Amino acid sequence: MDFLGALVNFLAALIPAFVIHEYAHARVAVAMGDPTPRYEGRLTLNPLAHLDPIGILMLWFFSFGWAKPVMINPRRFENPRLGLLYVSLAGPLANVLMALLGQVLLYSLDISGMAYNFLRMFTNINFSLAAFNLIPIPPLDGSKILASLLPPREAESLGRLEPYGWVILLLLLWSGFITNFIGPISRFLAWVLV
Repeated sequence: MDFLGALVNFLAALIPAFVIHEYAHARVAVAMGDPTPRYEGRLTLNPLAHLDPIGILMLWFFSFGWAKPVMINPRRFENPRLGLLYVSLAGPLANVLMALLGQVLLYSLDISGMAYNFLRMFTNINFSLAAFNLIPIPPLDGSKILASLLPPREAESLGRLEPYGWVILLLLLWSGFITNFIGPISRFLAWVLV
């Protein structure tokens, strides 16, 4: 596949993965009682509301990128800890469901060439995005899931890592830990769920 074809395939697989991940956070937050995502225009499937061009370029060149995070106010939830748990789980769960859809289509359709490559990439990106976001380091979803399950004092200690989270993630990426973490988790999710 030439460079342009690879780039088109990559973006066609990545954009829905990012958009639906962020939309799921927004939808669950609003359902739990926080209107912040609605006010900020995030309750939409329009990619322009969710994508960060720098984050996409970073992902293409460095295998490490991001979309615009959905801002929430957990104090608006009837049960802040439960609301934070559900909102944080929503994004990775949306990616797992999309990866499952990709797997089902791969196994049920007789396709080859670009369509096959697209579905493989779509499935892999979604499993990888779910696994990456489950890493319990701020600001990733895994840290918020963990914080919602920890006693308040320990959750507060975890929250204090947030200013250093991106530095920690970059160090883990540079060391190869993230790649070694995501690969097995992605394969495990694919094996368990298909």
